[in-house]
Amino acid sequence: MSVMNIVQAINNALDIKLGDDKNIVIYGEDVGVEGGVFRITEGLQAKYGADRVFDSPLAESGIAGTALGMAINGLRPVVEMQFDGFSYPAMDQIFSHIGRYRNRTRGKFTAPLVIRIPYGGGINALEHHSESPEAFFGHAPGIKVVIPSTPYDAKGLLIAAIEDNDPVIYMEPKRIYRAIKQEVPEEKFSIPIGKAKVLSPGEDITVIAYGAMVREVQKAIVTAKSKGISVELIDLRTIWPIDRETIAQSVRKTGRALIVTEAPQSFGAGAELISIITEEAFLHLEAPPTRLTGFDTVIPLPLGEHFYMITPERILYEIEKLVSY
Repeated sequence: MSVMNIVQAINNALDIKLGDDKNIVIYGEDVGVEGGVFRITEGLQAKYGADRVFDSPLAESGIAGTALGMAINGLRPVVEMQFDGFSYPAMDQIFSHIGRYRNRTRGKFTAPLVIRIPYGGGINALEHHSESPEAFFGHAPGIKVVIPSTPYDAKGLLIAAIEDNDPVIYMEPKRIYRAIKQEVPEEKFSIPIGKAKVLSPGEDITVIAYGAMVREVQKAIVTAKSKGISVELIDLRTIWPIDRETIAQSVRKTGRALIVTEAPQSFGAGAELISIITEEAFLHLEAPPTRLTGFDTVIPLPLGEHFYMITPERILYEIEKLVSY
């Protein structure tokens, strides 16, 4: 076991898989020589060579398109979109080709590739650097979408994503890249894609979150507990496929549900989760399933970002409101 933050855990997973499988290549903007803007791939080019870890042109559509070409010809590329908002030019390749390849070829070809995307706000960044586009990718048929919230999960889910025979969007909550340290096994292990995790059991309300919002919910739970409120926290971990069973089982027990996500509200993951709860646990509900999300606006620039971000205080307010409904 070693103590790692999320950056170190992702780097460790990439290191293990590069050594484990000669067909894996890693590339993106500045990921080779510099090790990426967040230093996620630091040291990997020196260890494995510029043929397997290398820099790409500043062309996200080209990064995604060439990854597909490599994947259907036997390689397993792991590519990086430098920031969340930079992924939009690649959406034509992702939606029109990458997600459709298994269906298009009637299963003759698959697209075993991973697209890593640092995502989310809370770092006082410029426009296009703080987006939460997980709902776009989750809506695309043929694409799996994974978001870890801890170093342990970051390593295990990335290894699972690389070994998956279908394309996986692996979204990294950059706000907590170095905020959490945890003991992580040094050896190879994986976590099943599509399986949520109950982080803390509770009886009064189910709170569902993922990415950086898990940490904010955990802060709110401390205060809720002091007020006699028992919160069951579920870390979704996979946006698609969603773990309906874990969600339904929890809400049937607690009768209340709060979804916390920093993405804009309309047509987001929160709406999908509420639909699942309504379908699977309607007769057990004691209060309306509720979303606490970002606003339906572009996330503000640094001076106004704090108005947008979800705080433990806002989470606690919604928990108390639902428990006393």
